[in-house]
Amino acid sequence: MQEEQDLIDPAFALHRGGKMEITATVPVRDRGDLSLAYTPGVAKVCTAIAEQPELVHEYTWRSQVVAVVTDGTAVLGLGDIGPEASLPVMEGKAILFKQFGGVDAVPIALATTDVDEIVETVVRLAPSFGGVNLEDISAPRCFEIERKLQERVDIPVFHDDQHGTAVVTLAALRNATRLTGRSLGELRAVISGAGAAGVAIARILVEAGIGDVAVTDRKGVVHVGRTDLTDVKRQLASFTNNAELTGTLEEALDGADVFIGVSGGTVREEAVATMAKGAFIFAMANPNPEIHPEVAHKYAAVVATGRSDYPNQINNVLAFPGIFAGALQVRASRITEGMKIAAAEALAAVVDGELAADCVIPSPFDERVAPAVTKAVAAAARAEGVARR
Repeated sequence: MQEEQDLIDPAFALHRGGKMEITATVPVRDRGDLSLAYTPGVAKVCTAIAEQPELVHEYTWRSQVVAVVTDGTAVLGLGDIGPEASLPVMEGKAILFKQFGGVDAVPIALATTDVDEIVETVVRLAPSFGGVNLEDISAPRCFEIERKLQERVDIPVFHDDQHGTAVVTLAALRNATRLTGRSLGELRAVISGAGAAGVAIARILVEAGIGDVAVTDRKGVVHVGRTDLTDVKRQLASFTNNAELTGTLEEALDGADVFIGVSGGTVREEAVATMAKGAFIFAMANPNPEIHPEVAHKYAAVVATGRSDYPNQINNVLAFPGIFAGALQVRASRITEGMKIAAAEALAAVVDGELAADCVIPSPFDERVAPAVTKAVAAAARAEGVARR
């Protein structure tokens, strides 16, 4: 039955046996090789590391390997499907790390959704890795897991669903403003979705100097007057929505310069029509954007989606391989907001001389992307004092 499915659907054929394998970087061809790669030669290296722990970065793979950790609670658009079902995505993430950033990555799917159990497990695994990429963990637990974990380990912890999306969004928005002769400081943005991505995008836009940004959830605009907010949303309300908007998403769009969709759902064309002239619409829900590109193009100067079959794809793969490559290169202890903004600026600059309405962000296959992001992140880590070499 499964063999028949492989013939019918190439996705199953590609995944048979998994998408990864472990390969050696040194040969073991004879007794001499064996004595160096394993006992007795390996004991000399172990002893040296025991005496000088920092040598682990020189004499093992730790300095170039990332743990891709999930609990399977927010996988793509599939939701809470469990750790086993998440593994194809985690394998996919790992091979993207390698192909686009030259970073080795190991998928780790955990059979728990308890915040403290996840944190404790990863803390105990941390000596084997140079960084931790949290993946597909549902909000609001993802915020607490990332915070607690970064407090416990001295290696970068990065929740890509939050920060990768935010970095690429900022890069595209930077270039949209440059293309149209505007600045971030004069824009008012509305974000649909107050989950992991929405919160991180709001934070990085504020850090980058946007004029104002309002975030909406299912009950409307997140503002300080609401009594139903979680701790995360209360904090979000404290640094967003300077205009003190209330009401629905569609009401907030009236006169807005930017729409950023990370929630799904549909925005009526009548509401889109009320946006400011020359607006930017980044409708990133997959597979169905909140605002269909055909509708968006009627009202917007620049349109982006999360889909690969339209121009200006907001794709996290543009960010996370280079961000981790840069952080690992300098043995950063964490990934700061400054490093994220540096990554966004470098990503935007890749297509600086090629800007057009259908080109405000590079293709994931643009070979200039990862080196540019890596260099910028490494430099920012040194400037911010979190680099250790």
